[in-house]
Amino acid sequence: MLALLASLAVAVGCLGVAAGTVGTLGGADDPDEYDYVVAKDGSGDYETIQAAIDGAKSFPPNRIRILVRDGVYDEKVEVHAWNPDVTLVGERAGETVITHDDHFEKIDRGRNSTFFTHTLKVRGNDFRARNLTVENSAGPVGQAVALHVDADRAVFENCRFLGHQDTVYAAGEGARQYFSNCDVEGTTDFVFGGATAVFEDCRVHSKADSYVTAASTPESEPFGFVFLDCELTADPDVSEVYLGRPWRNHARTAFIRTRMDSHVLPAGWHNWSRPEAEKTVEYAEYGSRGPGAEGERVPWAMALTEAEAERYSKANVLGSEGAGEWWEWEE
Repeated sequence: MLALLASLAVAVGCLGVAAGTVGTLGGADDPDEYDYVVAKDGSGDYETIQAAIDGAKSFPPNRIRILVRDGVYDEKVEVHAWNPDVTLVGERAGETVITHDDHFEKIDRGRNSTFFTHTLKVRGNDFRARNLTVENSAGPVGQAVALHVDADRAVFENCRFLGHQDTVYAAGEGARQYFSNCDVEGTTDFVFGGATAVFEDCRVHSKADSYVTAASTPESEPFGFVFLDCELTADPDVSEVYLGRPWRNHARTAFIRTRMDSHVLPAGWHNWSRPEAEKTVEYAEYGSRGPGAEGERVPWAMALTEAEAERYSKANVLGSEGAGEWWEWEE
C-alpha cells in the first residue's frame, strides 16, 4: 500500500500539481459494469473519449457509464446538451489525462475567444466525472480554459483541473455544480463564472500573484462559489494573491473553514477597480485559518458568525428540490 501511494504521488508531481495528491477513490470498477470502455491502445470500444460520447444514445432512458483507461488523451471533448446522464470514470486521476492547448490568441474569434478554448466542455445535465485530469496545456499565454461546465447538477469527484488563466469556467445561470476532493490550479481568475458551485475538500493552488476567483453571479441567485473545508496553497515565489474579484457586480463567493497559506493578502478581496461593486458583491468568510487568514480584510467583506455560516451548508447552497441529494455519487 505504501508503495502504491508513493507511485501515485510521483505521477501527480510529474504532471505539475503542487497543491496535493489526488489518487484513486474506489478505483475503476469492473469494465463489465460500464456501457463503453475507452482505451488508446484499441483494446476498448473506442480510442477517443469524444467518440464514446458521440456513440452514446441521445437523451438516454438510463445513465451512460464510460470507463476511460489510463493514458493521455489529446483531444477537445464536449458532452452535448443532448447527452445528459453521462458518467466518465478514469482509472487513476494522475494517469487518465484529457489535455489540449487552445487559448485566446490561438482561437482568434474576437473578444469572446475565451469561451472556445476549453479542453472539456460539459453541457449535458446530471454529468458525473471521477478520477480524471483535465488540462489546458497552452501555458501562461492568457485565457485558456481547461473545464467549461454549464450543465446543471454536474458532479466532479477526485479530479484535477490544470491550467493558468481561467482554468475552470463554472457557468450557466441557475446551474448547480459540485466539486469534491479535487485539485484546481491556475494563475488569474482560475475559478470563474456565474454558476452556483460548491468546492468541498479541494486543494486550490495559485501559480502566480493574481486572483483566485472571478464570479459573475446573476443578481437573482443567492449563492455563487462556496468553498467548504478547502486548502489554498501556492508556488514558493507567489506572495500576493486575492481571494477574488467581481467579474460582475453581484459576485458572490464564500470560504468556509478554509486553510490559507501566506500567499493570500490580508485585504483578501479586490474590487476590480470598480468601487461601485463594493456595495453589491457578497464576499464572505467563516473559520479561515493559516497565515493567509491573518490581517484585516477589506471593510466591504463579511466575517460570518457561526449561525450565519450555516446558510452555506452544501444542502442549502445546492438545493435538492425534493429530488434527493443529487450530488451524491451514483454507483
